[in-house]
Amino acid sequence: MRNRIKPPRLAPGDTVGITAPASQGDRSKIERAAGYLIRMGLNVRFGGTLSGQHGYLAGTDEERAAELNAMFADPDIRAIVCARGGYGSARIADMLDYERIRDSPKIFWGYSDITFLHTAIGNRSGLVTFHGPMLTCLAEEPVHPLTLQGFEQLFHPKPVVYTENISPLVALVEGEADGPLVGGNLSLLVSTLGTPYELDTRGRILFIEEIDEEPYRVDRMLNQLRQAGKLADASGILVCDFHNCEPNKYKNSLTLEQVIRHHIVQAGRPALAGFKIGHCSPNIAVPLGVEARMNTAQKKLEFIGPAVE
Repeated sequence: MRNRIKPPRLAPGDTVGITAPASQGDRSKIERAAGYLIRMGLNVRFGGTLSGQHGYLAGTDEERAAELNAMFADPDIRAIVCARGGYGSARIADMLDYERIRDSPKIFWGYSDITFLHTAIGNRSGLVTFHGPMLTCLAEEPVHPLTLQGFEQLFHPKPVVYTENISPLVALVEGEADGPLVGGNLSLLVSTLGTPYELDTRGRILFIEEIDEEPYRVDRMLNQLRQAGKLADASGILVCDFHNCEPNKYKNSLTLEQVIRHHIVQAGRPALAGFKIGHCSPNIAVPLGVEARMNTAQKKLEFIGPAVE
């Protein structure tokens, strides 16, 4: 991992670009949700991909990659917020201008399918990015105050701290760990393996979240991470929200908790579960690539410094 570059903080009057690097969303809902950003004092510029369609994608790979590259190159755009996830981010990873991203650092925000881009951008450019709710999430009323509060870290260089004041946390493996935070959606993290953008967990705190995957599928993905050494290489592990990951196909099934405990405890790294990060409400936004410290006795995740300059 390159030395991490922190993007400049936002100020009222700055412009945010809204793009769809994966699937298309409902433009009317996205425009309505952008009102939250406008009320924060920001200007909003909508990309053409919000109206694009190429099957299940928000335009061709070339169109989506070109728009993201253009937003990173545009000096008037100070932050890029993804409209939605879905599928398709990995298809444009080979087309991004990582040198431009490194030389023109700015806030990049999203989650779910955007996990692949977080991993690729972090590996190739060293830019700190943000795992946070997209506009399709903000279009679902009501929006939890803590979900919106996550945007404050973009304006004020104040470290994020997660304690049980937000949600109950459970120690799976006792201990302390520190290192840059990496991770995101489990299925997308697994999809990086064997690619030029492969997840690197060495000396890092790994967090995982998922949606709509049955326990046997979660088992398969965690097993693959384990066999690839990604769990044992991590300094610590955070288990976040696994939304609607219940048995369906198999009548006799291991529970999600059994699957997670099997792989995480076997890895032997300090591990905490219960974080409201992912496809959940609230959806707590966290910076990727910033040094963090976890303590299972204190049940706390604390970032060492701010994520913006």
